[in-house]
Amino acid sequence: MSTPWILGLTGGIGSGKSAAAEHFTRLGVHLIDADHAARWVVEPGRPALARIAEHFGPHVLQPDGQLDRGALRQLIFQDEQQRRWLESLLHPLIGEEIRSYLARAESPYAILVSPLLIESGQHHMTQRVLVVDVPEHLQLQRTMARDQVSEEQIKAILSAQATREERLRQAHDVLHNDRDPAWLRCEVERLHHFYLTLRGGQP
Repeated sequence: MSTPWILGLTGGIGSGKSAAAEHFTRLGVHLIDADHAARWVVEPGRPALARIAEHFGPHVLQPDGQLDRGALRQLIFQDEQQRRWLESLLHPLIGEEIRSYLARAESPYAILVSPLLIESGQHHMTQRVLVVDVPEHLQLQRTMARDQVSEEQIKAILSAQATREERLRQAHDVLHNDRDPAWLRCEVERLHHFYLTLRGGQP
């Protein structure tokens, strides 16, 4: 059996990349979410968690020993240097986790879903990049409705992500997700049929 080629799937916060990813899995495509890999590498008992607690102090841990993501997020969004320190610790570990999962995939192509596909350099693990794209006002509207957070918080997250232009520059394919869920599913199916015709991610 031939090794699957890897599609990178990305999009800004509130773009609908998770909904798109979910539909790809319904079509039988193996997929790993970089956010899930990021959670696995900081589980209790893993070396990364001990390093984080040592660096930031015990207040970034919950009483049960799990990472307190909220406390850590506050620290790193206020301090660029701390964010870089954390990224340099976690990105290589997340990369290893992703690679080992993708190596076991059995569909004709496999997907790496990552909000930071471009910024983290994870797109180098892929042969093709699909960007789920929406105008910024829709990103804000959808994320505020979904997460019940302020516009300021969302804008802070947006500023830490690649700009829409940067993402689109790296894209081989763009899925414009500015309509309803049925449209999104049709677009995913159209892309899926196209991807099944590709070898190594190239036409």
